[in-house]
Amino acid sequence: MDPYKRILLKLSGEVMAGQQPFGIDPERVKSLAAEVAEVPRAGVQLGVVVGGGNFFRGVAAAAQQMDRVTADHMGMLATVINSLALQDALERLGVYTRVMSAIQMHQVAEPYIRRRAIRHLEKGRVVIFAAGTSNPYFSTDTGATLRALEIRAEVIAKATRVDGVYDKDPLRHPDAVMFHEVGYQEVLAKNLKVMDASAVAMCRDNQLPIRVFNLNTPGNIMRMSMGEAVGTIIH
Repeated sequence: MDPYKRILLKLSGEVMAGQQPFGIDPERVKSLAAEVAEVPRAGVQLGVVVGGGNFFRGVAAAAQQMDRVTADHMGMLATVINSLALQDALERLGVYTRVMSAIQMHQVAEPYIRRRAIRHLEKGRVVIFAAGTSNPYFSTDTGATLRALEIRAEVIAKATRVDGVYDKDPLRHPDAVMFHEVGYQEVLAKNLKVMDASAVAMCRDNQLPIRVFNLNTPGNIMRMSMGEAVGTIIH
């Protein structure tokens, strides 16, 4: 298969923490940035969405007593912190990077403007989309799907801790069976926990494929970008 032209890479916030329970592990971010940096150097346009779980898991106990909207806004701000950390690591490697935030904070990041984001991508810059959609009740999966559709990405690449999509949790069930390809409808019907149901439904309705692959396998980001059949394709 040919390399993709434009990809939306979805990373969980937890990946930024490395082996720590929460926060940012500079070495993990550095190694992640080194892998991500290969993609634009190969001529593939790359947008990135990072979750906020590495910070928000740390305050999850407090958030249970909170208003849902307030808690969601805190989660969005956590994604901005992660986006800035990844931007810094990428720019140390000489990769031009822009953070675009759905919540306006002019001193910290550019406001998200769709046409400007596409222009950055066309110029070979990595664009990191922060602060979700700026709306509560939407996960970063849904935010990533929305951004992927807006920038006309060819695929959402969902990086996980396992090799692909399984019929049950492979970390708890050794007999779990992996799918190499699976339909949107089957993911929804069997509740396969790949992404939020709303995100999967959006991908289905707009015919946007989802590639689920293991981030912990070195080189997988680049292999996926080059069109190799790593992990599971949902289409």
